[in-house]
Order: sequence, then structure tokens, then C-alpha cells
Amino acid sequence: MSFIKILKGLIITFLATILLSQPAWAFCGFFISKADSKLYNKASQVIIARDGNRTVFTMANDYQGNVQDFAIVVPVPVILTEEQVHIGEPKIIERLDSFSAPRLVEYFDENPCNPMIMYDRAVPLPASATLEGGRRETNEALGVTIEEQFSVGEYDILILSATQSDGLETWLRQNDYQIPSGANSVLGSYIRDGLKFFVAKVNLEEFANTGYQNLRPLMMAYESQRFMLPIRLGMVNATGDQDLIAYLLSPKGRIELTNYRTVQVPSGVELPEFVEAEFKDFYLDTFERDYEKEGKNIAFLEYAWDMSWCDPCAADPLTPEELKGAGVFWLDDNPQIMRPGIFPPSQNNVFITRLHVRYKRDKFPTDLQFKETENRENFQGRFVIRHPFRDEIECEAKDSYLTQTRQRQEQEAQTLARLTGWKIEDIRDKINWLETNSQTNNNQVKPWWETLWDLPD
Repeated sequence: MSFIKILKGLIITFLATILLSQPAWAFCGFFISKADSKLYNKASQVIIARDGNRTVFTMANDYQGNVQDFAIVVPVPVILTEEQVHIGEPKIIERLDSFSAPRLVEYFDENPCNPMIMYDRAVPLPASATLEGGRRETNEALGVTIEEQFSVGEYDILILSATQSDGLETWLRQNDYQIPSGANSVLGSYIRDGLKFFVAKVNLEEFANTGYQNLRPLMMAYESQRFMLPIRLGMVNATGDQDLIAYLLSPKGRIELTNYRTVQVPSGVELPEFVEAEFKDFYLDTFERDYEKEGKNIAFLEYAWDMSWCDPCAADPLTPEELKGAGVFWLDDNPQIMRPGIFPPSQNNVFITRLHVRYKRDKFPTDLQFKETENRENFQGRFVIRHPFRDEIECEAKDSYLTQTRQRQEQEAQTLARLTGWKIEDIRDKINWLETNSQTNNNQVKPWWETLWDLPD
């Protein structure tokens, strides 16, 4: 497999997404559990809406397991109050994923005797913490302070500050949490940087009252000059590569990484027709192959676009209400946005950047650092299928069209082999070749009934 086992789990979600059913994940924090429950994180999706120093950060919870074992620790730049934490709508992440997912575009050749403008169709990528007052002195001795304590939706939340990693680790263990081996040094680096710790676990009674089968996303709104995504804690209890799909929203333009290289996924290449039925496998293998080739400590740009329009659209643009649900807080009272069309409205001010990161402990020694830019150049991971014209052709253009199309199909096969690593012989066997005149005359396939009647004299 190539393009990212990530999507096997993103892109991604990655990718998604970004995509496929995903196992438990933590990404910017590590999962912690009571007793002997073993939790592993594999893939994650986040939304970051950023304008100046203001940020709304949304993390999806695709946690799989008993919710009573769920707890998560996430470094945050400031002390958060109850008013700054909100429960998000899971469908918003699905909408962003569908809108920005790598896409397959179909073109249909017209009759070469009567050429017309081709038309297309876009196909998207087919993913209680209450503490007794009697412990207060122990907390102080450990250098741990409970800055805030509140409940939001189905989550009980603590905001902790700490002066030493040993004290924070001891505090967590004293409160019946198992801490992954190796967490101490990572916690210490965040403490030295002045970060706080967002600790959340599930209030079972409130979760039952929600009527939801899965945990909903958590949203945080805050102001800070730090523009980063902490991923190092998420590597502590990881069993292998992890995938992260980040949907980055800005009123200015692209959001870019400052401390790791970004590579654009392949785009605009033409592929054989059968890839339409195997697009998921194609994209995963292509991503995996690029990931191995490019060096494993990079981010892949899968989409960058003005959100007022799309061409082609893998899904309808988000409405103003949906954008607000994604954390966009800077929209005008009556913004002229989300109107599908050829040209973007003049008052649009939401730009999406979709980054797909596959990370591992030894390849990403530092957290992801971002910056806003005014680069509004559009980009999309876009793959093309061109269907040949297979009806009767009755003009002088017939021979040249058949020959050129056959050559095109061979080039598509070679492109697919190069992108995925699939065997060229297997690819050729799956192609519905357009027959040339010589093949039609010399290698005609007999109708099935002729084979039946083809008996010896």
C-alpha cells in the first residue's frame, strides 16, 4: 500500500474524510485510562479557525471503546473558562472533509465528428473529574493547580497548571489514571513553555442524556500569539504512524507550516477508467508512495481554496451557519458567501487549507507551527478520468481519434503504475481498451452464440 495507511485508519482524515472508520486516537494529547484499559491513537481530525491572535480549535473524538474509560490531556496556551469551551457538531467535520477531499473528475469525449465542450462530474473521496478539597495540599506540594473546573455537555473538564512534570505525572496517577511511558519528558517541555493542560473525561449520566452513540467534538476559543498544534503527547502511546487531517480556516489566505516542509499531492493527472471503482485504494497507495518518497517528516497539501465556490465541487460549499459551527467568527452580518458559481463573490473572506500529516515520534520532534498568509492561490488534489467515445464514428477523424485514444490509455496506465506502484500488467488487464481499426478487423471477439455453434463438421 502507498499514499497513506493513514487513510486506512485520514486526511486527513486523514484525511479524511479523511475516509475510513478510524480507531481511537489522540493526536495533540494522549489518551489516559483507568485500570488496565489500553488505548491507542491512530488518526485524527481537527479544525482551526484563526484570525490574528484569536483561535477556535475543534478536535473530533472518534474514540472507540467504553466511554467510561475515556480521558484526554491536551496542552493549551491559556487558562480556559467554561464560556470558552463548547460542544461541536460532528456533521461539520464531515462537511469540511467532503468539501475539501481529494476528488476524481470525469470527462466524456464527444463524437470526434462533432466535437463539443466536454462536461465533468466531481466524485469525492469515498471518515467525573470532581476532586475532594482534602487533596488540595497534596496538589500544592506536587506543583499542580486546578485553575478551572466545569462541565460542558457530556464532558467534565479540568484546566491544570503545573510547575514540574514529575508532580503532574504523580497527580494524574494519584487520580487513578495510567500515564504512558515516556510522557514525563514531553509534559516537562510543555510546562517549561508555560502551557496549561486541558483534561477531559466523560460524565456518563450526561452522555446518556445526549442520545448520541459517539462522543461529540470539543471546541475551544482563546486568544494567544502561539499558533501551533501540539502533537508530541499524541505520540507517547502511539503504536505506529498516526495520521492527522487539519482543516485550517482563515479570512486572509492559506495557513502554512513554518517548521516542516509542505508538499502538494499529485493533481490533474489522467487515470484509467476503472480507477473510479477503486479510487479509495488508488488514493491510499498514492499517498503512501509519496510519503515514503518525500521523507516522512512533511505535510501534504490536499486542498487550498476560497470557500465561496468550488470547481469542481466534491460537495456543496458550507453555508454561513455551518461555517459558524466550524468556528468561523469573523463573518460579516450579511456575507455574500457560499454561492456556488464560476467566480467567487467579492465579499467572501473564508479560505480553507487542508493539510494531511502522517507523523511518528522520531520524524516530528517538535509540534506543528503555523502562520497565516495572504496567499489565496487555489489548489486541489484532483484526478481525471476521460471516457472515450465508443459509439459509431463515421468521418475522417475516426482513425486518428482511435489511435490517439489508444495511446492516451497506455499513458494513463503508465501514470497509474508510477503513482501507486501497481504492476503495469495488472493495470493493462483492467483497462477497457478502445480498439483501433486493425484490432477491430483482425482480433474480433466472436459473439457468445457463435462460440456455442462453433462445432466440428
